[in-house]
Amino acid sequence: MIGNYERLIGVPRRSFFLFGMRGVGKSTWARATFPGATRFDLLDERLYQDLLADPSLFAQSIGGLKAGDWVVVDEVQRLPALLNEVHRLIEAQGLRFALLGSSARKLKAAGTNLLAGRALKKTMFPLTAAELGADFDLDRVLRYGSVPLVWSSDEPREVLEAYGQLYLREEIRAEALVRNLSGFVRFLPVAALFNGQAINVSGIARDAGVSRTTIQGYLDILEDTLLAYRLPAYETRTRVRERKRPKLYWVDPGVVRAVKRQLGPPTAEERGSLLESWVATTLQAHAEVQELYDQLAYWAPHQSAVEVDFLLQRGAELLAIEVKAAGRYHSSLLKGLRALGPLPGLVRRILVYTGERSFRSSDGVEIWPAQRFAAETASGTLWP
Repeated sequence: MIGNYERLIGVPRRSFFLFGMRGVGKSTWARATFPGATRFDLLDERLYQDLLADPSLFAQSIGGLKAGDWVVVDEVQRLPALLNEVHRLIEAQGLRFALLGSSARKLKAAGTNLLAGRALKKTMFPLTAAELGADFDLDRVLRYGSVPLVWSSDEPREVLEAYGQLYLREEIRAEALVRNLSGFVRFLPVAALFNGQAINVSGIARDAGVSRTTIQGYLDILEDTLLAYRLPAYETRTRVRERKRPKLYWVDPGVVRAVKRQLGPPTAEERGSLLESWVATTLQAHAEVQELYDQLAYWAPHQSAVEVDFLLQRGAELLAIEVKAAGRYHSSLLKGLRALGPLPGLVRRILVYTGERSFRSSDGVEIWPAQRFAAETASGTLWP
């Protein structure tokens, strides 16, 4: 529970990692979910230094707990060596751990195996329409996003303006994730301009003034710190060649706008990519709690102007979603979905737009308002 909002994530029965971008509400959720648990907050510098000097203090602090008791470790990525103790305590004492982190980068860099399957891996996303309920406001989400840190503020613009500095200070600089901080600072707004677009590594490298290989590393950091992700192109075995470059999507519309330093009302041009990123995050958030898809991709035939934003694959079936920020329907919005029609296994084609009417085109494409898309996804009726 965050404020009055019940989060989608359920309570696992066994140890788990919970990752999510800064400010998304992991710590608040854990305090409400495990009120009696022993807690270790590794942002507490004194505690961090003590455990860094002597990790055995961790086991000594919880030696009196019994099997089945919960232990919460916040910002676990700051001290990957603790996972050795966690592993041992799961095996020896039967303790259960909630391991919260805003990045898996240092855990992977340290060569850890995330407890070799002894702990689940979950992700917390910004507040979804289902979680916000009657408070959901698409225009507000597209302008300021729905990170709880921002959503709960009376001054969302000011909080967003500070978010980039918080990210750089506590995630990038404090954890020494990059050697060239000035290059990363130049990279961020350039990468924000690519929200919803196929990634052009050479173009980003040129604009940020760093090498192509450095850009690849910076993109990995965005993914590892849960700010953005790369959506692959769908590949078929047909004769049609598919684009290989992935698209870049930022997890939260407000954060990507803050990185670009554009926090006024979104322009008509900007709303398209913001709406796409909101749809993408909605799909991923609900995939955490229901079997929404096996694979998520986008479809764009080689040397063609048409594309479809999202192609969900579940078993042998495919479901296509095209996203348009238009408030009025016209048939030209269906160009990509109609081109996709002959694809084997396609069971549903959906156009998500910002209008208010739901209806079906003459060739079977379903036209949904954004609010209906959110409701159908939440209720598990996205698939026919």
